[in-house]
Amino acid sequence: MDTWVGNISCSCISMATDDFYASHRNYTTRLDFYIRNSKEDVVSAASAALDLLINNRVEAIIGPQTSIQAKFVAELGNRTHIPIISFSATSPVLSSVRTPYFIRTTISDSSQAQAIAALVRSFGWSQLVPIFEDTDYGTGMIPYLIDAFQTTNARVPHRSMIPLSANDDQILTELYFLMTLQTRVFVVHASYSLVSRLLTKAKEIGMMKEGYAWIVTYGLTDNFGVMDSSTLKAMHGVLTVNPYVPQYLDFNTKWRARHRRENPAAYAKKIEPSVYAMWAYDTVWALAFAAEAVSTPVGTILHDRKLMDSYRKNSTNLEELKLSPSGHKLLDSILGMDFDGVTGRFRLVNGQLEAKSFEIININRDKMKKIGYWTSEHGISGKLDHGTNLEGVIWPGDAITAPNGLDWQSNNKTLRIGVPVMKGFMEFVNREWNPLTNRNGSGFCIEVFDTIMASLPYKIPYEYIPFEDDKGKMNGTYNDLVYQVYLGNFDAVVGDVTITPNRSLYVDFSVAYTELGMAMVVPIKDDRGKSPWIFLKPLTTDLWLASGAFFVFTGFAIWVLEHRINEGFRGHALHQLGTIFYFSFSTLVFAHREKVLSNFTRVVVIIWLFVVLILTSSYTASLTSMLTVQQLHPTATSLHEIIRNGEYIGYMGDSGMLRLLNIDASKLKAFDSAEAYDEALSKGSARGGVSAIIDEIPYIKVFLSKYCGKYTMVGTIYRTDGFGFAFQKGSPLVSEVSRTILKATEEIDKKLYRNKTACPDQNNMASSNSLTLDSFRGLFLLSGITTSMAIISSLLVFLLRNRQVLTEMDSESSMLRRLITFVKLFDQKDESFHGGKKGDLKELSMKAGSDGGPSVWPHKNGGPANPWRPTRMSNKLQCAWFEFDNGTKLGQHFRVRRTLNKTRVEVIRHVSLNS
Repeated sequence: MDTWVGNISCSCISMATDDFYASHRNYTTRLDFYIRNSKEDVVSAASAALDLLINNRVEAIIGPQTSIQAKFVAELGNRTHIPIISFSATSPVLSSVRTPYFIRTTISDSSQAQAIAALVRSFGWSQLVPIFEDTDYGTGMIPYLIDAFQTTNARVPHRSMIPLSANDDQILTELYFLMTLQTRVFVVHASYSLVSRLLTKAKEIGMMKEGYAWIVTYGLTDNFGVMDSSTLKAMHGVLTVNPYVPQYLDFNTKWRARHRRENPAAYAKKIEPSVYAMWAYDTVWALAFAAEAVSTPVGTILHDRKLMDSYRKNSTNLEELKLSPSGHKLLDSILGMDFDGVTGRFRLVNGQLEAKSFEIININRDKMKKIGYWTSEHGISGKLDHGTNLEGVIWPGDAITAPNGLDWQSNNKTLRIGVPVMKGFMEFVNREWNPLTNRNGSGFCIEVFDTIMASLPYKIPYEYIPFEDDKGKMNGTYNDLVYQVYLGNFDAVVGDVTITPNRSLYVDFSVAYTELGMAMVVPIKDDRGKSPWIFLKPLTTDLWLASGAFFVFTGFAIWVLEHRINEGFRGHALHQLGTIFYFSFSTLVFAHREKVLSNFTRVVVIIWLFVVLILTSSYTASLTSMLTVQQLHPTATSLHEIIRNGEYIGYMGDSGMLRLLNIDASKLKAFDSAEAYDEALSKGSARGGVSAIIDEIPYIKVFLSKYCGKYTMVGTIYRTDGFGFAFQKGSPLVSEVSRTILKATEEIDKKLYRNKTACPDQNNMASSNSLTLDSFRGLFLLSGITTSMAIISSLLVFLLRNRQVLTEMDSESSMLRRLITFVKLFDQKDESFHGGKKGDLKELSMKAGSDGGPSVWPHKNGGPANPWRPTRMSNKLQCAWFEFDNGTKLGQHFRVRRTLNKTRVEVIRHVSLNS
């Protein structure tokens, strides 16, 4: 009753009782309250609880105010099966699992850990120091805070624990120690009395000025109404979180009026009810609902009596503690409550309330300014229902920009930066004195680090220290250099240090600031027109074969279409074979002279000539390019090719990575400069040099910029993580430097390749590759489909015209005999085809003889003879005439030949009889 929270909570309990039964007049049960003062003491709280349990036989206890008091009283509740209900004990140490009769009608401190961690992340702070009191309330929150900070990659380099009973000297001693740390962000979790003293002393010694950030956990704002002016000044710029509850104007107005009547002297300024007080109000309603549901007999829960009952010194013997017969029913009823209270929806989960949102409060002199919210859906935001940035934050020292959270000059320490000592590739690290920076070091890696450090929001003093022995040489390997950071001899390493998994076990690397991977460098050669078979190179082998196959196929198709109607495609077998090849291949130069008569053939020839035109044009262009344009090709295209040929490979530095590529150690040669690389590659393996160089891509690009046109890079043969800066494990600089590197990637590349000879990308240099089949697949497909359809159509016409002959064949004939008959029939010339000549020949009709044959008269000395059947005079030169429907007569000289029991008229010439 001596604390502000207890005082206003008691007022809310009284008001809640009156309000509940005023709106539930038909209820048969009434809550009868016995008030005891715990006096902020665990022993006093335990004694008061025993008195209530033994002498007053209460059915429930509300209000163990602090977590320390609630921990002991909850054990008494377990023993007596009496529900112990606290609206202000927030320590996560208290659990309904271990003490099932303990009910927390407030939130657990662990619920605000995520909100505070999100606040730290939103301002980009990489490390912080938690300050907490040495009690269960203070220590119970820290594990949850640490876990939440780890999810944001924020480090906790130190944990400051202060006894609750610490005097001012003890507090100052701890604060002076914190000033020596580089961290300037502090999260305080302690009771109000300790927080006010801590911040007041921090103000006195200059820890509440610009550059500092203070976050206080929930509970500070509940005492805002009773803070004195000195405490308010000390808290200027502090951030805190508050559980979000809806504001009910009717409740606030009614509470202020009641509190003014009960405490007229304490109402010097406007005071609002705290969240704890509102939770106390909802707690009474929940208990009243539960009591009615359980219907505890009258006499156990009595009718309303005077609120303030004097403390009676009766027996507190533990042996007199009795089990409550209705305690478990009352417990279950409370745990099942679900109603709308003044703090929102009252629903207990695992014996406590859940908080899904918090207000973010900024203390600005004597006012509390609400600057945003944290919700489980949106995280940190300026509005409750959607994400926006926090605005208008006032920091200690009246700063309006968020502090960076670190002060590297707090302990006057200069960072010791180790750098490797290189003999070659001085473009990366040069140990010579740099007058521009007044530091002992220059080169690409040094410049990048200087640029990054200058871009940080705070100044960090550092110096470069070469890793060398007494003779000025490298004092070990790169692994040894990195290990010095782990030993504490260096704070960081800057240079051409490759990020590897093994090294990451001892140090933390920044993100890579160079390209990733190892590649191979080989000489390039010009193959322009040096081969006697250069004329074959424009087309690949599969394209040559496909082209030849289509030439033969097209020639054969034209022969099939023309053989029965065109004399040019008839004759001896060898002659016909020659015609097939000559006709098809002569289309290459469009020199074919044979006339084609079939429309099917004409379509096939037109499509094929189009294909030949495209093919020859492409061939000519490619061959011309090969003979005139510079053709640069690497001497080797893969590492396996060099290993298979037993050739030598060069490298620089440590060969450990090359062993992973299964290269014979006897075939490796070490070099120490770009000039040595050039000399070895120029000689080649046959003359004591090497055939290839394997190195990191940044080295290779610098090397190629010096020797443009002589060498080329062949792919990435091994994956590495590039160059990175090495720092001690847990260093806050890692995240800061990494973020700055990602922002300055383009500028870093310019630093590496500036003032270098502009060398064209050899991967994109002019080079004529052979034409592939894929480029002409569509043309061949078009020609093949057209030709095939023409052949099929022609054969269908042939079968249709000769269906009578084919159907009259002996059904018992073998398949081979039928095939031979078909071939012989196909080999006969089609006399009914006239080449498409115009005129009356298309209307030719023959007068029938008396025996069914044509009217044919042999002529001897010009005289006619009797009608004659042609089959009787085989192979004799005959003469006959034909009469057309229009009266025109046409004479013919012919021979009659017999084939397959049929007659065939072989016309020699036509003679006009009209003239």
